[in-house]
Amino acid sequence: MGFVLLGIGAVDALGISGAMLQMISHGLIAAAMFFVTGSFYERTNTLSIPNMGGLAKVLPITFAFFLASSLASLALPGMSGFISEITVFLGITSQEGFSSIFRSITILIAAIGLVLTPIYLLSMCRRVFFGPRIPALATVKEMNGRELTIGFSLLLPTLVIGFWPKIAINLYESSTNALSQQLSLAKLVGMITTLVN
Repeated sequence: MGFVLLGIGAVDALGISGAMLQMISHGLIAAAMFFVTGSFYERTNTLSIPNMGGLAKVLPITFAFFLASSLASLALPGMSGFISEITVFLGITSQEGFSSIFRSITILIAAIGLVLTPIYLLSMCRRVFFGPRIPALATVKEMNGRELTIGFSLLLPTLVIGFWPKIAINLYESSTNALSQQLSLAKLVGMITTLVN
């Protein structure tokens, strides 16, 4: 959600649009990850990663959903998170109201988060799905049809928005443009007030 604040803080139509898209993406991706995690817990009755392992062969479909959710969360190109994060970055870099040093530091801090996300998500994937096999989990059942439908309904929009972001942007574009104009006007009034005083 830091990208949402960065996008709004850019006080730019592009940054605000990226923030809106990030809110949509985060909602879909977080829901998908919570759903898959709940599905794991329902089958394994544990939240402890050391008590899981080797589940990729036992639950290949669930693994595919978890991997897709993880890749969407780390903003893989083709997923909605990628488009939203790039849009926020472009909004920050195109903002002339901030010094180039401030913009560079802001982008560097955001980039650190982009590096840490794959480290913890892919490490968790490796430990849960490819770690040593736990014999007690060898007989767990795969996702049923209802769960597959829910999983697809959460992940499909992330792909659609990733390839055709204009579908989502059209829903809020007029609002972000109006907000950007109001913020620019407020900034101008603040500058005039400073000059007068």
